[in-house]
Amino acid sequence: MSTWIESQSKPKLKFRRAYWPMTALAKTVKFKDEMMEVHLTDGRIVSVPVIWFPLLHEATAEQRERYEIGGGGVSLHWPEIDEDITTAGLLAGADEQSS
Repeated sequence: MSTWIESQSKPKLKFRRAYWPMTALAKTVKFKDEMMEVHLTDGRIVSVPVIWFPLLHEATAEQRERYEIGGGGVSLHWPEIDEDITTAGLLAGADEQSS
């Protein structure tokens, strides 16, 4: 039977965290069929239905390809169709235009 003193003298295990990205930044955007893929700098790919974003859904393939990455990757902007999407919103699964 161990005592309280014995349990306090045991070496504590060192807590080791797995890699957890502190920020997710957009690097590129690709469209495949009816999906939009946002490639992030940490290696993840977020894929969402284009229909979530009516302006992008109605845009031509050429208009979809003309996007800008803002804030170092925190947002996406399509100036020709005036569409803005945040990377955080995509990761949260938010349909930002319905809120």
